[in-house]
Amino acid sequence: MERKLRYAMVGGGPGAFIGAVHRTAVRLDGLAEIVAGAFSSSAEKSKETGTELHLDPNRVYGSWQELIEKEASRTTDRLDFISIVTPNFLHYPVAKAALEAGFDVVCDKPMTMTVEESEDLCRTVTKTGRLFALTHNYTGYPMVKEARKLVSDGKLGELRKIVVEYPQGWLSTLLESDGQKQAVWRSDPEKAGISSALGDIGTHCENLVHYITGLEMDSMLADLGTVVAGRVLEDDASILIKYKGGARGILYCSQISIGEENALTIRVYGSKAALEWKQENPNYLRMKYPDAPEQILKRGSGYLGAAAAHASRLPGGHPEAFIEAFANIYTSAIRCMAARAAGAAPTALDNDYPTVQDGARGIHFIHTAVDSHKRQSWVDASYSPPK
Repeated sequence: MERKLRYAMVGGGPGAFIGAVHRTAVRLDGLAEIVAGAFSSSAEKSKETGTELHLDPNRVYGSWQELIEKEASRTTDRLDFISIVTPNFLHYPVAKAALEAGFDVVCDKPMTMTVEESEDLCRTVTKTGRLFALTHNYTGYPMVKEARKLVSDGKLGELRKIVVEYPQGWLSTLLESDGQKQAVWRSDPEKAGISSALGDIGTHCENLVHYITGLEMDSMLADLGTVVAGRVLEDDASILIKYKGGARGILYCSQISIGEENALTIRVYGSKAALEWKQENPNYLRMKYPDAPEQILKRGSGYLGAAAAHASRLPGGHPEAFIEAFANIYTSAIRCMAARAAGAAPTALDNDYPTVQDGARGIHFIHTAVDSHKRQSWVDASYSPPK
């Protein structure tokens, strides 16, 4: 396109963490600019953020409903997409209304509160023909894309075992009782849904495994724990998984693992080789063999595949990480929006971003794990895309 795409943000006002991350990520490649927003349920706080961002006061709204209504009626400088960075309970109503108003959507995870909402959102995307991207940002890391290629190319052989973990320690005390904003809504079932640890970080584990390996779950046995006294939702989870085709897995996510920050790690073991990637050291991918020295593959190197190269901005030795991974999802989605507007087909590399179907799979995972824990038994974990 001959112009930057225009977007609005719902959420991301004063005290929010992830909104600023999204806005920085969008700016990184200069393909879109924020022109409107409803940044808070408080009109005053929304106005405060709009002023900080130097937006036209007439395009800063006191509610997301007003934003969609007013922006949908514009005949000039119309929005191209809406970015949703609210607590979980608002994802579905905002996304559905935005899609039905003719806007593309980029939404934070988890996508919805219920399985029914996730399936309805899938149908809404199909019905409206709009683009929907979900910000499972870890799929945006170059070495995650390289891991996916190695698995797809058969370098690991038959997949046998997947171990994925995401330990954090920030909720090892009852932080929500002190009014800490991020802890308060994540511990509230009316805002977070039926899960805290699984919804917040366990879905990243599930999504990362599916993205890299393509494996589909067959069954699972979940043990969820609420460790900190006074907390309503679980803050720790361990899940045994059987995948279709015979591979077995272990998924562990925790918000009470003291001393841990964001130690997302995945290990994939095959019949020929294994790989390991750590989010806290993301520019390196380890390959392990039974009869050869361990290899360390480095981001920015010429021997990597096209997807890893496409997701890199800097030469090797210059770290790329969290913001850039978010930016890769936004940039791919924006390029697809621009291609559609120009009547062209997006490239396969630009089509590589999490979709509404990935969101629905994640919600199914959360609810299946909670069901398994309640039953204290193995349950069917197979997922079928909504029709």
